[in-house]
Amino acid sequence: MTSDEIRQKYLNFFEKNGHKIVPSSSLLPNDPSVLLTTAGMQPMAPYLLGKEHFLGKRIVDSQKCFRAQDIEEIGDNRHTTFFEMLGNWSFGDYFKKEQIQWIFDFLINEINLNPKNLYVTVFRGNDNLNISRDNESVKIWQEVFLKVGIEAKVVDLSEQNGMQCGRIFYYNETKNWWSRSGVPSKMPIGEFGGPCSEMFWDFGEELKIHEKSQFRNQPCHVNCDCGRFLEIGNNVFMEYIKTEKGFDLLPNKNVDFGGGLERIIAVENNVIDVFETDLFKLLILKIKELSPELEKRILRILADHLRASIFLIADGVRPSNKEAGYILRRLLRRILAYQIKYNIHKDLFLESVKIISEKFQKNYPELKNIKIILEVLEGEAKKFQQAVSRGIKEIEKYTSVNLPQIKEITAEKAFYFYETFGLSFELIKELAPSEAIKNLSKDDFDKFFEKHQEISKIGSEQKFKGGLASTGEMEIKYHTATHLLLASLRRILGNEIMQKGSNITFERMRFDFNWPEKVNSEQLKNIEDLVNQKINEKIPVEMLELPKEEAKKIVKNLSFDLSKYGDIVKVYKINDFSIEFCGGPHVKNTFELGHFKIIKEEASSAGVRRIKGIIE
Repeated sequence: MTSDEIRQKYLNFFEKNGHKIVPSSSLLPNDPSVLLTTAGMQPMAPYLLGKEHFLGKRIVDSQKCFRAQDIEEIGDNRHTTFFEMLGNWSFGDYFKKEQIQWIFDFLINEINLNPKNLYVTVFRGNDNLNISRDNESVKIWQEVFLKVGIEAKVVDLSEQNGMQCGRIFYYNETKNWWSRSGVPSKMPIGEFGGPCSEMFWDFGEELKIHEKSQFRNQPCHVNCDCGRFLEIGNNVFMEYIKTEKGFDLLPNKNVDFGGGLERIIAVENNVIDVFETDLFKLLILKIKELSPELEKRILRILADHLRASIFLIADGVRPSNKEAGYILRRLLRRILAYQIKYNIHKDLFLESVKIISEKFQKNYPELKNIKIILEVLEGEAKKFQQAVSRGIKEIEKYTSVNLPQIKEITAEKAFYFYETFGLSFELIKELAPSEAIKNLSKDDFDKFFEKHQEISKIGSEQKFKGGLASTGEMEIKYHTATHLLLASLRRILGNEIMQKGSNITFERMRFDFNWPEKVNSEQLKNIEDLVNQKINEKIPVEMLELPKEEAKKIVKNLSFDLSKYGDIVKVYKINDFSIEFCGGPHVKNTFELGHFKIIKEEASSAGVRRIKGIIE
């Protein structure tokens, strides 16, 4: 099957079982506390937290996602930065039995996968935290396997003892538990989570993938990194809430399924490499045509980065040195470096945009804007090409066979390459010979970065990679506080104030805004006092779902482009004091925030100031 066929079959299957199909949200979330959409559940956060979805309790979609933390993994047969996540949700409706039966039915009967190659994992339980083994899921899995003539043996400790002819495997919370803040022991009071049941495809013992891998001296099991098994989906069962006494069952249990389209089509096509599917095939053929001698790893990196960059640009991301723009710039710089290093034809961007647009625009119409996408790509190429080219030639001096010995690239020299030629630390590590960088560390590089530049945005994707991690109880309070802060800034400094960035954790908020000079102490006190005044007024926080054009009439001073969002948008209203587009969630009343305190005001970048605040 093609990717279009599998995507549509999935949507149709769950629609037939009572789900409403919703379009993909943007890669730029309608939420300033999150950098990029990293998972299908991210746009569903408010509904997982209890808000009613206007389409009901059963939802299905194919969501565009991007995970910056996977950039270093690109080049193998399974990782991509951009991917499509097939997802279905139950907001307090059905639970384990229906979900496991449906997803098994879809995989086995709708796209005809061989059940003999399907293996699953379940949560082992944690006696110290009084969280039970997920025996309920085990029983349901055994029942569905038995219907197709497979007796599913249950195995524990396969990571130590190997497969043992098992079909269902217990793993601990690092593998089979989901919450926004990680494993159960790290969950704050009031956080919800639960066990998950992952599904793996076995490419076959006869291929001897494990024996040929670097893990050959370790037991092979479904979570082994040898490549024999490929995770294709995860059923998350949100059934617990953490309390002061431990873990209690939630009254309304949710289901969140996510399955990678790239991986599912690879399995259905019986290919071990996701880059050999129709999602990448034409693009890789074109890259080969433009540069016939490229090795497989470089082909995969270029194909991944080109596709991801085009999708990011189509959703409104522009290259910059901050946040999402920095991630896009990092992808593009890597492409450009390879283009120069391997003398790839100048039409690489043009041909790639045409192929990606043609392949995906039916499902993602924003990709029809070929002219705009190409202008962004070529503008970035022109900006960096000469500098990057000089930087690569500089690095090549460290690979000369005429040198009596390989020279070492120090952290200071690496920062010089970055500052002078635009070569990121990651590119330096990739382009330089291993002997020259054996003592080069990221920590040492960052010290030079911080010394020469006031605000470092390297690694911003790591701060935001958790996605829903920014919607715990305290994060929700800080999220609401940013709305009060923005409105107060506009009252004190002027209506031209726009939000330029935001980062929220459970212990503080950080808010960037346009302002040409230091905000003086009197202004800061007035801003802080106004926020606290609105908190003490006990104002209800109201959420409206409105058609985009109607919402524009009541929201003023937009800080971002609304064109990339759907026809229905969310507006959060705190009387007439603050009216903003936002994905939520928020507190129900400002009085829940307590007391707001500004702890620091500083420069963020040219023309942009930053306020850090806490809730006491």
